[in-house]
Amino acid sequence: MFPQNATYQEKLIFFRDKVTIYPVSCEPLANGRSDIQWLEGVLAGGAKIVQLRDKFSDDRSFYQKALIFREKTNLAGTLFIVNNRVDIALLAGADGVHLGNKDLPAEKVREIVPDMIIGVSCNEPKQAASAKIRGASYFNIGPLYETETKKNLTPYLGSEAIEKFSSLSDLPFTVMGGIKRDHIEDLVAKGARRIAVVTALTQAKDIAAETRCWIDEITRAGVK
Repeated sequence: MFPQNATYQEKLIFFRDKVTIYPVSCEPLANGRSDIQWLEGVLAGGAKIVQLRDKFSDDRSFYQKALIFREKTNLAGTLFIVNNRVDIALLAGADGVHLGNKDLPAEKVREIVPDMIIGVSCNEPKQAASAKIRGASYFNIGPLYETETKKNLTPYLGSEAIEKFSSLSDLPFTVMGGIKRDHIEDLVAKGARRIAVVTALTQAKDIAAETRCWIDEITRAGVK
C-alpha cells in the first residue's frame, strides 16, 4: 500500500515492484455488473492497480465515476489510471493516464502532467523504442491474442513480441490482449511481470476470487 501523498517516484517504484495483474474495466462486457461493482471485486482480490476505461458515458457521468474510483482506490492503497481522458484523470486526482496511439501525444501530455504516470500502447517495436523519450512511465505490448475489446485487429503480436519489444526500452511494461490464465506461464517465462486483462475479470463469476488466482499464478510463475 502506498500513501495518498506518495511522490511520482514512489508511485513508479510501486508500479514496478508490486503490480502483477493490471485490471482494466469494461462495463459492457461485465455480464450486467457496473464498473463500481467490478472495482470492488478487483480491489477485494488484491489488485495493486486499476484502469477505468469508459467509451460510452457522457463526460459528467465519467467524471462522477472517476471520483468514486479515486475514493475507493485511495482507501485500498491502489494506483488509479484513467484510459485516454487526461482531463478526467486530472479532475479526479488519478495517479495516471493510459494513452492509445490515436489519443493525445504522450510528450504533450507530459508537459501538462509532469508528476503523473503515463502509459502508452505499443503495437510496433518502434513505438516501444520511443516510449521513454515520448515521456511515458511504462508501455503496453499488445494485443497479443484475439480480444473482444478490439475487433478486427490483425496481426496479433503473440507472446514472441515480449522479448523483442522489451529489449528496446528499459521502462517497465505490461502485456495485454486476449490473455487467459493458461497463458501466464509462457508470458512470464518470456519476461512479462505485469499482465493487463479485461474480460478475464469482467466476465468472471467471482471477480475477487479470480483476481486472487491471477495474482497467485503470476507470482508463482515469476519465481520458477
